[in-house]
Amino acid sequence: MIYAFDTYYYDDYANTICIAFEDWTSENENEIFSEKTSVASSYESGAFYKRELPCILSLLEKINLKENDIIIIDGYVTLNDEGKIGLGGYLYEALDKKYPVIGLAKNEFTTPDSQRRVILRGESKTPLFLTAKGADVDEIKPKIEQMHGSFRIPALLKKLDQLTRVY
Repeated sequence: MIYAFDTYYYDDYANTICIAFEDWTSENENEIFSEKTSVASSYESGAFYKRELPCILSLLEKINLKENDIIIIDGYVTLNDEGKIGLGGYLYEALDKKYPVIGLAKNEFTTPDSQRRVILRGESKTPLFLTAKGADVDEIKPKIEQMHGSFRIPALLKKLDQLTRVY
């Protein structure tokens, strides 16, 4: 199963959603998990993970992960060639490196990272940025490219983003 997570922040709480789907080319989700939590910390530039990681870990308590499951996050897993990690890297470590964590970011992080891949989907000229831990980015890239939907953001990930914004 593939579990994709995203969180949207309101004034007094965070809305975290997880969409579970069976295959990279799935058109529909198998299940949706959601949780509203109080915001653990305010936004801190360069330390986004401090705000979002507790939300994802809390929602993960409702999910029974199995051996071959994969996690997708909206953001970066690795940030540079020197080993600096982003939200996905911290999640990978928090899960004892048992599950691959795939990061798909919409905005470019400018430091050099030999493990970052650029993905162009559909006819979009605006890329997505792929990073991962526990999986080979070169094996994951074509899977992201083949995800359902003809636009920049795969259809299920677009739905995920929209669900986080339901008040």
